[in-house]
Amino acid sequence: MMVTANPKSPIGTACGPTQRTAISGKRGQKRSMSAMNGTVCLVTGGNSGIGKATAIGLAKLGATVVIVSRDRAKGEASLAEIRSKSGNQNVELMLADLSSLQSVRDLARDFAVKYRQLHVLVNNAGIFLPKRIRTVDGLEATFATNHLGHFLLTMLLIDTLKSNAPSRIINVTSSVHYRSKINFEDLQGEKKYGGFRAYGQSKLANVLFTYELARRLEGTGVTANALHPGVVRTGFGTDVFGVMAVALRIQAPFVMSAAKAAKAAIWLASAPELQTVTGKFFSKGKEKRSSKESYDVEAAQRLWEISEELTRKQVRSVAAVE
Repeated sequence: MMVTANPKSPIGTACGPTQRTAISGKRGQKRSMSAMNGTVCLVTGGNSGIGKATAIGLAKLGATVVIVSRDRAKGEASLAEIRSKSGNQNVELMLADLSSLQSVRDLARDFAVKYRQLHVLVNNAGIFLPKRIRTVDGLEATFATNHLGHFLLTMLLIDTLKSNAPSRIINVTSSVHYRSKINFEDLQGEKKYGGFRAYGQSKLANVLFTYELARRLEGTGVTANALHPGVVRTGFGTDVFGVMAVALRIQAPFVMSAAKAAKAAIWLASAPELQTVTGKFFSKGKEKRSSKESYDVEAAQRLWEISEELTRKQVRSVAAVE
């Protein structure tokens, strides 16, 4: 599926219909510090791991980058690091807890008022919880943070993205979705909860959301793609224990660095030849087919409707300020 792009976008010049796109092999190319001048990017979970590495890469290309962190101290430390490593002072911090619908609403409102423009939204923040935790909204925290918070944030900023088209949405997911299914009868894990099950379901939700979003945005100039960055060496999962903790320690020597994994996200966010590519799944920098379940259009529509219902009191479009 392709959308019509505005050639005036600061991201780059639109190209013709794109076939299966291999990012690997191109990620190593050096690009100008001014390649993304005039582009505004918002990265959730930008205070650590892939999010921070992505923010550094986008800032190096000259973009104005806003990172989202729920912890002020960690966020401010990362902000200083990103500015230092990128040489770009146009990097800012905004605080928000993606598991709280009101916090997400506040983030969207404050962002739209302060920045007025948005060209790239990277929905990156994610958590893994071995035990079921309820959010302030009474929702299961893994589902609320990994999917619902990003669904709401995207919906609240969609008019801003449309008014600045061509623009891009990148939803960071995981290969875990291949082994997962959406249990609509127990979406919140109230009947039976498992950390792996909840995490996998949320990552499949990311892909289903991406595909349905791309369908609904057709013709707007806003693209939506999903990305599995690879198994990455970050602080993710540091609060787990037992079998999961052992597995993480065993695989540690074989996983890639956050900086290397972030190259794919940076390319998806900035490459001119990807400006009209939408509704695709990328794994470690190459377009691939996602799981069979992820192409279930009825499931994607049902998830969308449930997500709308759960966020209904919070979803109010935050239009770009003229």
